[in-house]
Amino acid sequence: MTNQHQRAARPGMLSLDELRSLTASGEIDTVVLALTDMQGRLQGKRLSAEFFLAEVAREFSEGCNYLLAVDVDMNTVDGYQISSWDRGYGDFVLRPDMDTLRLIPWHPATALVLADLTWLDGTPVTESPRQILRRQVARLAERGLVALAGTELEFIVFTDSYEQAAAKNYQDLVPANGYNVDYSILGTARIEPLLRRIRNGMSGAGLYVESAKGECNLGQHEIAFRYADALTTCDNHSIYKTGAKEIAAQDGMSITFMAKPNSREGNSCHIHLSLRGTDGTPVLAGSGQHGLSALGEHFLAGQLAALRELTLLYAPNINSYKRYVPGSFAPTAVRWGVDNRTCALRLVGHGHSLRAENRTPGGDVNPYLAVAAMIAAGLHGIDNELPLEPAFAGNAYADDRGGRVPDTLRSALELWQQSKIANAAFGPEVIEHYANYARVELAAYDAAVTDWELRRGFERL
Repeated sequence: MTNQHQRAARPGMLSLDELRSLTASGEIDTVVLALTDMQGRLQGKRLSAEFFLAEVAREFSEGCNYLLAVDVDMNTVDGYQISSWDRGYGDFVLRPDMDTLRLIPWHPATALVLADLTWLDGTPVTESPRQILRRQVARLAERGLVALAGTELEFIVFTDSYEQAAAKNYQDLVPANGYNVDYSILGTARIEPLLRRIRNGMSGAGLYVESAKGECNLGQHEIAFRYADALTTCDNHSIYKTGAKEIAAQDGMSITFMAKPNSREGNSCHIHLSLRGTDGTPVLAGSGQHGLSALGEHFLAGQLAALRELTLLYAPNINSYKRYVPGSFAPTAVRWGVDNRTCALRLVGHGHSLRAENRTPGGDVNPYLAVAAMIAAGLHGIDNELPLEPAFAGNAYADDRGGRVPDTLRSALELWQQSKIANAAFGPEVIEHYANYARVELAAYDAAVTDWELRRGFERL
């Protein structure tokens, strides 16, 4: 079964003919055309369905190329080759990928389609997150391999609206649960109306919802989705993340996916990745130790070898690094283990389900970049037939012999810029583009005077 057929089979997914019919009957009047930016957010336009069908569906739309060259506040910043004042902040092209066309049930009469980015001459925008992942998927295809991925994205729910949270300077917010509701049926029932709206909304938008559960932090929850091919999973992740915030806002509440919003457990985004042959054969599984094939061992060895150098794509923000605390279920040691949650890489499943879980990313991750990094790391291990070190048994937080996950964005930036693995997989344009992203974040953080500094120094220093 092809990826196109898989998507079309899901309730909520639309063909172009179905969109035409729904538009003619008045059931759809708006089409959201969206790209995913560097921060992992959906950006784009709301188009009339009539105009989309008449013009955009068979051609394209355009948007300012600064959408891949701004900071999190949408400020224009220096240092990007593809977009600047000197280049005039021109346009790039948003070409709708009709395989992603779907209903958006939480907005009336609305459909959504994701776009691939090209320049006006039709060449791909190399620095686009979706294009970066497409390139790594293509590298796999050259070797007769397909990547299947799943993302486990945690979030914290507050009873404050987004406007109320901003007015309170994000201090003293009220979490939706007052105690640890990890796996608690009673505790999660307190906000089941919101969780159910999100689950059903995502199902209506073509996503395959598996489950919802509570997590450790106050008001923290996770909704899990069925794995799919790498590109579909990342598309769904981006739509879900935006949709969950929109649904919470409609209910007068707020959700944060920040990696570390407070001193308790952070929001993780564990990424599960496995490889199959084009015929569906599970190529990571074999008769070796822990059920791995030789290729599976090389794949895991590549994850370990590249993890530090690719951490910038797993942890892209200053706040990302606050998660890496011993005993917090966020990793500090670059180790792998069999069903060992203290390691950065956890081997889970068996046979067809055998897969690597990367526990490094947080809830603020851009899924396209992180999954692309895992594919690139795996190919590095496979192509170079890297040997796999023994599985780590015990508490990896206490390990003092192996490598450590970078503990600051500055360290991750240095490793990224010097990485031969990253340069070979992504090319110098991507290296520099995302290095500049990190430099912009660091400069903004270095210039900020924090509440912590004021409390410590205003009177006493």
